[in-house]
Amino acid sequence: MPRRHGHALLSAVIALVVALSAAIYVGVAADDGTSRDAPAGHRSARSSAAPASTGTWVGAWSAAPAGAEPGTETSGLAGRSVRNVVHASAEGTSARITLSNLYGQAPLTITHATVAVAAGADTATAATQSMRRVTFGGSTSVVIPAGGQVMSDAVRLTVANGSDVLVTTYSPTASGPVTYHPRAQQISYVARGDRTEDTTGAAYTEQTPYWRYLTALDVLSNDSDGTVVALGDSLTDGITSTVGANRRWTDDLAGRLRSAITAGQDLPRYSVVNEGISGNQVLANGLGRPADNQSGLGRFGRDVLSRTNVKVVVIDLGVNDILRNPKLADPDRIVAGLRTLVRQAHARGVKVIGATLMPFEGHEGYSAARETVRRQVNARIRAGRVYDSYVDFDKALRDPYDPRRLRSDYDSGDHLHPSDAGFRRMAQSFDLRMLKGAGQAES
Repeated sequence: MPRRHGHALLSAVIALVVALSAAIYVGVAADDGTSRDAPAGHRSARSSAAPASTGTWVGAWSAAPAGAEPGTETSGLAGRSVRNVVHASAEGTSARITLSNLYGQAPLTITHATVAVAAGADTATAATQSMRRVTFGGSTSVVIPAGGQVMSDAVRLTVANGSDVLVTTYSPTASGPVTYHPRAQQISYVARGDRTEDTTGAAYTEQTPYWRYLTALDVLSNDSDGTVVALGDSLTDGITSTVGANRRWTDDLAGRLRSAITAGQDLPRYSVVNEGISGNQVLANGLGRPADNQSGLGRFGRDVLSRTNVKVVVIDLGVNDILRNPKLADPDRIVAGLRTLVRQAHARGVKVIGATLMPFEGHEGYSAARETVRRQVNARIRAGRVYDSYVDFDKALRDPYDPRRLRSDYDSGDHLHPSDAGFRRMAQSFDLRMLKGAGQAES
């Protein structure tokens, strides 16, 4: 072989090796999720693209948008990173989030968002290698119109049942009022600047008792087949439960259901999400436009029927219609409102379990007339005239010697809201077999 031909062949082989090495490097770099145009210092988030996978999308956590956060009317939270801490009631291999600008008066621009598993309880620190960058239609930025909401793309992330998840958003511009859920009973965090991919949590020096913008976390699950949604007021919101301990009755119900399924009981494999708003009524809205604390009738489609793969709704509403609005403290109107919710659920094939209204003698709003209304509503629920099935929270928590009051150890002290023991008793009184089956067809 001529010498020049040998050199040419050797050069070609070397070029091929270099090209293959470069291709392998690019493939590995793309797989580790490191974006070449990420801001300086943001090299920790992995790829946001979720591969095709088997499983069922279910709700792992949710919170109802309750109103516009006071003090955010002008600038919103411009220039800050908001790290919401939420508790998952289902496990999965991928995750997606829903962000809301329901109470905003201008478009909300989110330029950066992440999701990660928390390193432990009550922390803004992400577990090692769990930080994921979130996209919306393939873009890291999204603009949510005033009054609107958006669901993200799915990201690959292993979420364990009962784990805390960190969902972080950054908005660089003023958006007006922040859509929030004020009674989270969970500490979340805020940092100045774009710290969405800060895995250490060191920048998150400000704590908050609110959930902001975030209204849902869904997971792609191989262990859950559907979602139970709890619609209620402060009794479901859990405002007197221990902060950060996840002791709302819905948390205890999710735990009971998971334990029963693990023990081999023949029960539906459902997650449980909470759509309680403190002060919520069946019939009346709060103030503002759009209304803060929208009525159960007004928000049922958004907060219940639009939740992912909903199979059952548990309704615990009516006490505030009795306590807060004397004009609506009419058993006929309250029951008619509840039946309207049931019809809407049945039209979607969703089963409805209702709760009897718990006693509140000793509370400042108590009166004999209101007690009469409460008992009349409960009588119709127990007679099977409202829901497919019912859970008797009243019987479970009332004082057996004075049924107009909560039993003392189940009372938080205000004679209306339960203690942690009371919330646990609510979950224990729930017959899990009621979760079987679909909603009754309307005649």
